[in-house]
Amino acid sequence: MSETKEQILKIRDLDITFQTTAGSVHAIRGVNIDLMKGETVAIVGESGSGKSVTMKAAMGILASNAKVTGGTIEFSYHHADGTPQTVDILTKDKKWIRRHINGKRIAMVFQDPMTSLDPTMTIGKQIMEGMIWHFKTPKKEAWDKAVELLKEVGIEDAEKRMKNYPHQLSGGMRQRVVIAIALACNPDLLICDEPTTALDVTIQAKIIELIRRVQKERGISVIYITHDLGVVAKVADYVNVMYAGKIVEKGMINEIFYDPKHPYTWGLLSAMPDLDTADERLYTIPGSPPNLLNEKPGDAFAPRNQFALEIDDKADPPMFQVTDTHYAATWLLDPRAPKAEMPPELKERIARMKKEAKIDDGE
Repeated sequence: MSETKEQILKIRDLDITFQTTAGSVHAIRGVNIDLMKGETVAIVGESGSGKSVTMKAAMGILASNAKVTGGTIEFSYHHADGTPQTVDILTKDKKWIRRHINGKRIAMVFQDPMTSLDPTMTIGKQIMEGMIWHFKTPKKEAWDKAVELLKEVGIEDAEKRMKNYPHQLSGGMRQRVVIAIALACNPDLLICDEPTTALDVTIQAKIIELIRRVQKERGISVIYITHDLGVVAKVADYVNVMYAGKIVEKGMINEIFYDPKHPYTWGLLSAMPDLDTADERLYTIPGSPPNLLNEKPGDAFAPRNQFALEIDDKADPPMFQVTDTHYAATWLLDPRAPKAEMPPELKERIARMKKEAKIDDGE
């Protein structure tokens, strides 16, 4: 770990507003994310918290009614001859991004494989397309590479599957094909947007394992977008917890799981299904996410926060530093704030998780 890691993605003060018929929606509010080469960062939060929008901005594929009102997205990569380059993606036009970034250096695995695959094209053609477009790979070579990729992502009878259409495959196989397409141009960064949502639990585990294996073998960086903290525990090095377009807590995986500081993170961890809990009902965070059409002063989470202080209605909390790698935006960390403990049920659950982790480590 002593070697200094190379930074691949650096997002600073990203601000995005959507123009809608009802008015402007301030969807992303000052987001900062760092990603190093070979690492996995997870972005966690409820639907609508801004996870996917942030990453679509990094790929230059925002909707036409989105306006970036501030910030930078610096992406660092190496050219074929080894010379390093860092670009601010927000300053580039769509054509340049398509040619140099999308699929070639940053690839995305979307939620639903059926919407990201072309139903009129064979699987083989869809995997070969990127190689031919970006690298002018000869057809025969692209075909052989595509067959290898299908084998790499665990699809049996790859030669035969190349001629199949998406509807002829199961959901799990389609998701594997989407991953093969994403890997076709050997990208530096793989963004996985809820890659297991539409799949059953056993297939989910296999897809997660597949992404982990590919990452290890190829040394690529991965960003996971998910609302499922169970998935995060298996894959991430660092976690960013997002709420209402802001990052409210970030830290290393163990810090977020075993020593969370933000009441929203407490809620997310409490909402994870747990077989050992005495309570028969599954915990849910009260209330619902705010409507970003009418922005209110103060902390966006305050109306749902049982630990909210008076200041939460007046001022947005800054990021308080807990350790060198752990930060949380909650007034509870202010030295003047009354002491608030995490709910006792969550405390017990974390103690159990720690114990299980120790057992696993000792196996």
